[in-house]
Amino acid sequence: MHKLKLGQSDLMVSGYCLGTMTFGTQTDEADAHRQLDMAQEAGVNFLDAAEMYPVNPVRLETAGETEAIIGRWIASRKPADMVVATKITGAGSNAVKDGAPITPARMRTAIEASLRRLQVECIDIYQLHWPNRGSYHFRKNWTFAPTRQGRAEIVADMRATLVCAQELIAEGKLRHIAVSNESAWGLTTWLNLAERDGLPRMLTLQNEYSLLCRQFDTDLAETCVIEDVPLLAYTPLAAGLLTGKYAGNVTPEGSRRARSPDLGGRITGRVFEAVSGYLAIAHEFGLDPVHLAVEWTRTRPATTLPIIGATDSAQLAHLLAGMDTGISDEVKSAIDQLHRAMPMVF
Repeated sequence: MHKLKLGQSDLMVSGYCLGTMTFGTQTDEADAHRQLDMAQEAGVNFLDAAEMYPVNPVRLETAGETEAIIGRWIASRKPADMVVATKITGAGSNAVKDGAPITPARMRTAIEASLRRLQVECIDIYQLHWPNRGSYHFRKNWTFAPTRQGRAEIVADMRATLVCAQELIAEGKLRHIAVSNESAWGLTTWLNLAERDGLPRMLTLQNEYSLLCRQFDTDLAETCVIEDVPLLAYTPLAAGLLTGKYAGNVTPEGSRRARSPDLGGRITGRVFEAVSGYLAIAHEFGLDPVHLAVEWTRTRPATTLPIIGATDSAQLAHLLAGMDTGISDEVKSAIDQLHRAMPMVF
């Protein structure tokens, strides 16, 4: 698979990133290792994890198991050029004792634990899973109230994080710091602080992005294009909605919806109409709907790398078969027309 230089780094990564959030729950270790082998054989050298994984459900007692499964694969396979990204959990999560926020002290504890579980000496990209001040992602945009916390306090907290990252880079424990579930204001502030004070620069942004979730498309897209910050697009299949498997409001046995009936707030009164529209576009142009949805993210103005995740290796094989599917201007035009008619369906 074609590789690209990731933002302002020397990392060369595949255009797809392998997501691993189900490793340890829906995906057992044997199949997780099979998926990692398949991805590597297909040329995917970029994987994403988090200390709070696996998900569905997220629990304190299982947090870190995904990293441990990956670590055992790394120890047995010793992949030469695998780029490993993981995340430190944000404030308020039940995957961390007392829902502790991100602080320099917790970063040090968390990265040491991730290094042990992943069985690596250095983490390539260490991401803040969400900002301490809160975020509008995960459907919180409908009731979002920006923090009343003072600017000076927020910026001081951010700067302390970057200083800690600088120390960890100097110690050889991480290569790059990055953000997830961030806003345009947040990303810009991180970048300005780094430039002003000579601190590590946020390398990437990991936010939700799909045909059904396009909050990224305006202010954040402009920021990422101008500042050369690639988007790592999570849930490009909208939690499976864009595969068509839930069409008709069904819940297949063993599916993600069987564990999360509303798919994290994505099941709404309008979503299936929009899904039907995108499935119709795929059919009209002779495209697999899965391949259409994933590859469309790679056609956007900002550099975008979809994070592909699968509960089993058969699903991953289907995803990998669509690498480099062409998306014509006619297909893009049809997508644009449908999006204008049915934006923000969840």
